[in-house]
Amino acid sequence: QVHLVESGGRLVRAGDSLRLSCAASGGTVSLYTLGWFRQASGKEREFVAAIAMTGGSGYVEDSVKDRFTISRNIAMGTIFLQMNSLKPEDTAVYYCAAKPRGGSRSEYGHWGQGTQVTVSS
Repeated sequence: QVHLVESGGRLVRAGDSLRLSCAASGGTVSLYTLGWFRQASGKEREFVAAIAMTGGSGYVEDSVKDRFTISRNIAMGTIFLQMNSLKPEDTAVYYCAAKPRGGSRSEYGHWGQGTQVTVSS
C-alpha cells in the first residue's frame, strides 16, 4: 500500500512562488497516478493536478494551469507542484493522493496528511 508524505507548505505573500513535494513509498509507485487536491476552509476539496508515474506530462486544472505546474522524479518516487504568482485564494490545505494508473478520479484511495499553504495579501 502506497504511503504519501507532503511537504513544502508555508506562509507566503501574494505573488510569491512555492513548490510542494509529495514522496510516495511502500508500493510499486509506477502503478499509480499521483495527484494534488486542495481544500480551503469551509469549502469542498478540489482537484488541482495529476501525473502518472510512468510517463506523460501530467494535467493541471484549467483554473490554475497558467500558474501551477506538476512534475515528477520517478527515481525518487516524488511529485512536485510548482505554484507561481500565488494569490490569497490559493490558501488551502494541499493533499497528495494516489490512484491506480488509468483509474478514474473517484479512485483516489490513498491520501497524505496534507500541507498548509497560506497566501497573505
